[in-house]
Amino acid sequence: MAQQKPDAPGIWMNFDNTVSLYHTVAPTDTFEQAAQAMFSLVREAQDRYPDWPRLFYLDIEGHLDRLGRFEPDFVELQQEFLFSVVGPFVTAVDTPLVSALNPDRQRNDLPHALGFGDAPTEAPPACG
Repeated sequence: MAQQKPDAPGIWMNFDNTVSLYHTVAPTDTFEQAAQAMFSLVREAQDRYPDWPRLFYLDIEGHLDRLGRFEPDFVELQQEFLFSVVGPFVTAVDTPLVSALNPDRQRNDLPHALGFGDAPTEAPPACG
């Protein structure tokens, strides 16, 4: 990517009116914790810098198998979750596995929250 990765995690305004988002997954983070944190970072960037082009940088500490490869959940986080869920809302991503530009225009209509699994259902109406 044309921009340099920020020196520290967070949201950084760049000289060219782009915003760099940098997240580091901790060795103790689960897939869901990492995914929620990544999504929250994009949500916060949209709130602070509405509709500015966003560049997402990801580092992952740990989460390696005995052969030094990423655990399956963290391959999925980089290849599936990041590109399908976060990817539409940024202009570019940079991960330990791959860097890529979004081939489409960055979307700015982020949902307010990210849900996993079955959404809670309403209780059935009480019988009279």
